[in-house]
Amino acid sequence: MRKRLLLILTLCALVGSGTVWAQENLQQQAKAMQETKAFTAVKELPITSIKNQWRSGTCWAYGTLGYLESEILRQSGREYNLCEMFVVNKDYMDNAAHFVRMHGFSQISQGGSCDDVLDVIRHYGICPEEAMPAPGSLVGDSLANFTKFFPEFEATVRRAIVSDDSVAADLVAAQIAATTHGATPRAHWQDSVQAVLDRYVGCCPETFTYKGKTYTPQNFAQSLGLNPDDYISLTSYTHHPFRDWFVIEAPYKWRLKPSYNIPIEELMDVLDKAIDAGYTVAWGGDVSGDFTRTGTAELPSGVKPTQQLRQEQWNDWRFTYDHVMLIYGKAIDEFGRPYYMVKNTWGKTGTYQGIWYMSRDYMILNTTYIFLNRNALPKTLRKAVRL
Repeated sequence: MRKRLLLILTLCALVGSGTVWAQENLQQQAKAMQETKAFTAVKELPITSIKNQWRSGTCWAYGTLGYLESEILRQSGREYNLCEMFVVNKDYMDNAAHFVRMHGFSQISQGGSCDDVLDVIRHYGICPEEAMPAPGSLVGDSLANFTKFFPEFEATVRRAIVSDDSVAADLVAAQIAATTHGATPRAHWQDSVQAVLDRYVGCCPETFTYKGKTYTPQNFAQSLGLNPDDYISLTSYTHHPFRDWFVIEAPYKWRLKPSYNIPIEELMDVLDKAIDAGYTVAWGGDVSGDFTRTGTAELPSGVKPTQQLRQEQWNDWRFTYDHVMLIYGKAIDEFGRPYYMVKNTWGKTGTYQGIWYMSRDYMILNTTYIFLNRNALPKTLRKAVRL
């Protein structure tokens, strides 16, 4: 315990002074955490390999596809490596179309949600990783790198509604141009946007061969055994009534898909029962606070997570929605305290090689939504959420 106290004091000093952690400091922190935290799995479900989103804001794609890969494992025992860049290509084009249809009153963002992946698969299909260029390969990197790609993509999308050729036009300028009397989107703007997507993340194949068979993305998706109608988003906030649907007001949820609202205690009960029944769960929430870079997520000492505190932090922006990961099990620490086993999207980093242990209290306070198979819900809730 003394080692852990010294570690916490050291970390607080670093954060308070605004110091940027060097690589050796991260390694020392990881070693210290490993020496003082020991976890025992209580329930551990099968998952596919850990992936790395690298220099791209695509945790939503990596995390949700990892979740769907685990769903396929659960249903059939088959293991797939589904293509994140296929999803990115299709989803960003949809995002661009939404931006234009909203006359610029929308966000162009690298971020997204579990619903984005599901909609892409529903409308366009999916392909395995090897059917497209490897992430980052088209920009000279070994992993996804959007440093050059996304600024060019955003500027190209904005040109669709901006009356001049300035690539630096900001959102206000785009909105003014789009709402001016007689303004119309540029002709064939979709071609320019698609060209940028294809150049940086790769062209989505119309057909491909996988294990000796020829597929289209659509019939490959059908072969996976996933039913897009089986999946549902649950949330818990008091600014909307419980037992009703609402669209979570978060910038990355531009598709405006609703989530079903229930009390946080019930949401956690759903999560626990789903894992116990053999279902993994995709998680969207906040990792900007006490979410370490080494593999644990815990609330500060003395903080009690409640429905009221969740709402207060959401209202004043202390709490946000900035990450998607896969929950695949439960564990306890050396003191018997409950944690969830989480597959992250940052590669095999940290003390536990890409796995994070999130305390139950952290989960209660920092969850924006959970995304899971509706067949994992209790029967009474399953009936209530029928659309």
